[in-house]
Amino acid sequence: MLLRYFLDRMRYSLLVLWGVVTLVFFLFNVLPADPARLTMGQRSDLASIENARHELNLDKPLIARYFLYLNDLLPISINNSDSISKLQYNYAQLFPVSHSKALVLKWPYLGRSYRTKREVNAVLTEALPGTAILAITAMVFATCFGIFLGVLAAIKKNTWLDTSAVAASVAGISMPSFFAGLLIAFVFGYLLHNYTGLNMTGSLWEYDPLSGKHLALQNLILPAFALGIRPLAIITQLTRSALLDTLSQDYIRTAYAKGLSKTRVIFRHALPNALNPVITAVSGWLAELLAGSFFVEYIFGWKGVGKITVDGLDKFDFPLVMGAVLLTSFIFIIINLFTDLLYAWIDPRVRLH
Repeated sequence: MLLRYFLDRMRYSLLVLWGVVTLVFFLFNVLPADPARLTMGQRSDLASIENARHELNLDKPLIARYFLYLNDLLPISINNSDSISKLQYNYAQLFPVSHSKALVLKWPYLGRSYRTKREVNAVLTEALPGTAILAITAMVFATCFGIFLGVLAAIKKNTWLDTSAVAASVAGISMPSFFAGLLIAFVFGYLLHNYTGLNMTGSLWEYDPLSGKHLALQNLILPAFALGIRPLAIITQLTRSALLDTLSQDYIRTAYAKGLSKTRVIFRHALPNALNPVITAVSGWLAELLAGSFFVEYIFGWKGVGKITVDGLDKFDFPLVMGAVLLTSFIFIIINLFTDLLYAWIDPRVRLH
């Protein structure tokens, strides 16, 4: 039953991914900009531009380019078996199909950047760890402080602590990440820089002419704080509501009747049973933070997928932007698939329905 559920979810995930690929391809191929001219530069001669159009398959019909794009993205595809194709795609040949083509196993090929001429795969591979570290740090911060504030608000219900926690969480939910990023950067990175020692912009690794490359963890604080505000507010609300509902159950009253302390009842019996909606929120928000830290990375100058995507849009670097969108979509789909499987494993009613 679990295997059947997994296959069903995998089928839906592949359909969603195919839809994203199709939408991204046709969206970027109806734009008025000429990729060949962007690749060669505005001052190139017509012969060079025509050669670039041929290399980019722009001289072929749109539907033919679409199937060539799918063939580049598929991990198992039919490719030319010449040395140039092997060098470009870095594939492992499974078996020949004809004298010049073979069925191959390869990484999805996302093309080359118009601006740097580097492979998009390599650019995204360098940027992904920065985004992952930022998103995970923001989620750990949001989860720890969100659960703490939620428990505190539930225990101190109808007091000023409860009211303050609820008001702060509502404000956090209402505040977009880009606005929170601008505000936090200005206040803590500019106005209070002499006291905090934090910079408005910076990445995980910095270069110094004297000491060379060194780790700069202080640059992680402000972007992680800005990115984690909204999930922190939602986790606070969910924890408070779920814990209040759990504390009204009969088995909690029975635990108190047995003489257990309030701390033991709350943290040993009530809180673990109240964390199911919080786990749902954490998994969903982790996927969203991995896929949606674009503005925060750009505001703080954090080197990640979001920043290079915004830079690519600014420079009309279509292959880089398309690759970044597909990568973030793939991450979002994989995390949601993993979450669905986790629910089905924990609760058999999920896969039965």
